[in-house]
Amino acid sequence: MTTMTEAAPQTRSFEADVAKLLHLMVHSIYSDKDVFLRELISNAADACEKLRYEAISQPDLLGEDSQPGITVTLDAEGRCLTIEDNGIGMNEAEMAEALGTIARSGTKAFMEKIAGAKDAEGSQMIGQFGVGFYSAFMVADRVDVTSRRGGTDTAATWSSDGLGTYTIQPADVADAPARGTRVVLHLKEDAATYTDSFTVERTIKTQSGHVPVPIILKDKPDAEPKRITDGAALWTRSKNEVSAEDYKDFYRTVAGQFDEPALTIHYRAEGRHEYSVLAFVPETRPLDLFDPDRAGRMKLYVRRVFITDEAQILPRYLRFVRGLVDSSDLPLNVSREMIQESPALAGIQKGVANRVLSDLEKLSASDAERYLKIWEAFGAVLKEGLCEDYGRRETLLGLARFKSTVSGSQWTSLKDYVASVKENQTAIYYATGPDLDRLASSPQLEGFRARGIEVLLLTDQVDSFWVTSGVDYEGKPFKSVTQGLADLSLIPLPEGQEPASTASDAVNTFIAFVKATLGDAVADVCASDRLTESAVCLVAPEHGMDRQLEKLLAGAGRLDTATRPVLEINPQHALIKKLSEVSDGETELREDAAHLLFDEARIADGELPIDPRAFSARLTRVLSRGLN
Repeated sequence: MTTMTEAAPQTRSFEADVAKLLHLMVHSIYSDKDVFLRELISNAADACEKLRYEAISQPDLLGEDSQPGITVTLDAEGRCLTIEDNGIGMNEAEMAEALGTIARSGTKAFMEKIAGAKDAEGSQMIGQFGVGFYSAFMVADRVDVTSRRGGTDTAATWSSDGLGTYTIQPADVADAPARGTRVVLHLKEDAATYTDSFTVERTIKTQSGHVPVPIILKDKPDAEPKRITDGAALWTRSKNEVSAEDYKDFYRTVAGQFDEPALTIHYRAEGRHEYSVLAFVPETRPLDLFDPDRAGRMKLYVRRVFITDEAQILPRYLRFVRGLVDSSDLPLNVSREMIQESPALAGIQKGVANRVLSDLEKLSASDAERYLKIWEAFGAVLKEGLCEDYGRRETLLGLARFKSTVSGSQWTSLKDYVASVKENQTAIYYATGPDLDRLASSPQLEGFRARGIEVLLLTDQVDSFWVTSGVDYEGKPFKSVTQGLADLSLIPLPEGQEPASTASDAVNTFIAFVKATLGDAVADVCASDRLTESAVCLVAPEHGMDRQLEKLLAGAGRLDTATRPVLEINPQHALIKKLSEVSDGETELREDAAHLLFDEARIADGELPIDPRAFSARLTRVLSRGLN
């Protein structure tokens, strides 16, 4: 066997404007330097896959080393990182062709070569563009590649600093891999962290932990090898082969949480697009659930190689779902960081979102208790979809659960609500506010309770928005109990009860006086159908904005002018009847009473009196008169 060929190194120029292209690649294409490990491991896994394919017709290529593997060796003292595989390897000519030309790779040529071959379907190539290898120059001053092609007894070394030229020369076969390729990166000073075993192991597990080749790590050249991946992707296995403990361990790795998954979604889609999905709904809220960016946390893999976690696989209202999608259709090329523009990805996004919602629907029907735990954790986020995802509104409304004046501490669905509507009830009534107890005791609910009408109690901020977006359920629109005429007169009271709005002439005269006294502070003052116990309440005009939504917009500085409310007065209340009997000559008392009723309604609505000092003075005068 030849040990070494005496020949001077050949210095060659790259077959492209390498300096310009490398600068573009290093500073523009890749935003994360960790990507170089992904690229080099992908190439190594590719070489092992090529060997597997060629060994079908040439079994001797495997020799005594039939198990594919990738070894990553760290050398902190020498500031080097080495990636070695026992794949097909390259001879000198292949090395010059594959590494000497940007935008051309052995993998791409290999794929073209086997495109029409019968067994090509099982060959899973990863890197299909030539610039991936050159990402090594983001962290290395010099890269040395020594390779020996399977079935040959010669080896060659390629070396370059990435500035425009490279050298290639025969290598000492005694120091070369028995088969395969060794890539040595002489790291830059600011890249010395890539000799830290914790950093490298974490990066490999995150980005390349599921390539179809086992990866071994040696934290120094003479260290004991440590297998850090087994070359088997969990999501490629049948669900029957994966235990609950396996799913839990993987969930904790991919989600970065220490709870257990409340729902596991594992399937393979076939047809127009082929991809595997392994996704989890957490048991508890992730800390970043209400991150202002509302970004998804699903990872995208292509043929078991990590691409990005910024592809937005799922819509933002499903951002609590953790997991990954592994596609067989998407390309691995120079635009991989812009891969979200791919039409194939759009099809995957639609399919995965539909499947997640479908599995949530199935869970709600088969295990209501488990589903309600998910709803309690993520219902506020799911309801964002009612504002954003019109195409899936019906599904999301079916998934929604609510507290109500009838359900109490239990949850109810819209299906249950609609099944119990009263005669002549044309809308689904709701009340919004920040506090469930305050909502439940709101005076606006009194007339609804008297008629046995269920009212949904909505306490999430998003509720004030989706209910006003034109949504309806089974033909019934959503209507706020604080907005406009409640149409309660159409719904009969229990036998023997009179409508609250029936007022005497004296009460009607007093209501007109209150309206004149308050003037522009209110849009109207009228007798109320909805009050049975309280004296007064505030509602929005018929075509005005819901009261809670108006407060939210005003608090956010997005409302220039507030809508004047309507003051509703209960003509059957004892206080109102007494006030209506006060003589016209006691103008000050009547005016104080009008303003105090308005302030009372504001306080019951969670607001302060318009003029706290004037409120205090009026209250003092009225109390003093009563004591005298």
